[in-house]
Amino acid sequence: MDLATIVGIIGAFALIVVSMLLSGELGMFVNAPSLVIVVGGSLFAVMAKFGLGQFLGAAKVAGKSFSNKLPDVYELIDEIVALADEARKGGLLSLEGKEVSSDFLQRGIQLLVDGHDPDVVKATLSKDKIQAVERHNTGSQIFMSLADMAPAMGMIGTLIGLVAMLANMDDPKAIGPAMAVALLTTLYGAVLANALCAPIGEKLKLRAAEEAMTKSLVIDALLAIQAGQNPRVIDGVLRTYLPENKRSVEGGE
Repeated sequence: MDLATIVGIIGAFALIVVSMLLSGELGMFVNAPSLVIVVGGSLFAVMAKFGLGQFLGAAKVAGKSFSNKLPDVYELIDEIVALADEARKGGLLSLEGKEVSSDFLQRGIQLLVDGHDPDVVKATLSKDKIQAVERHNTGSQIFMSLADMAPAMGMIGTLIGLVAMLANMDDPKAIGPAMAVALLTTLYGAVLANALCAPIGEKLKLRAAEEAMTKSLVIDALLAIQAGQNPRVIDGVLRTYLPENKRSVEGGE
């Protein structure tokens, strides 16, 4: 699990709720028409901007922002170097049936074992990488669109509330509910955008970059193994993917 995402979002909402409680009863901040305008309006407006499949799949993609299922880069490099050493001693066929930590790495190893040309291996795995990154980027775009749309819907709700209030100035009982809609829709829009949608959208951008980097590392490693390069050389090449200040330390040099 990604504690930064979970703690960040829960912490933001917790502080908002605490502020509401310190300002009065929590019930005074709950208004059904405002929620319908902001949440419902934002969802339908964003749905119109994307394909239905992309929109419905965004919830599944959003789960990536709360989990960290990518293999540890340091452990991945050590695993690949061990595979390279085994392949150098026993040939590529010695890798068949080998259990590895990544499905992507497993698919790549199978391509090597099946004897495909390097160009085929690179093209097949690169396509897989591009599709994975595009899924993350599409999910990010949807949540960033929600972050943009929610305040806009909040403003629409505010205008609706103000119109209702001005139209019923002669009825004091109608002014309060109309004013509540006017103010709470703006609040809901700001909270939804800044405490939920924008953080998830930005985290999905980060996940896309992380997955692209990890899969590029695996592709380079598999091509090097297929070419029969020395495991120590492969290790040095793969460590260029690490932050510069951690290459020699993690490599045990």
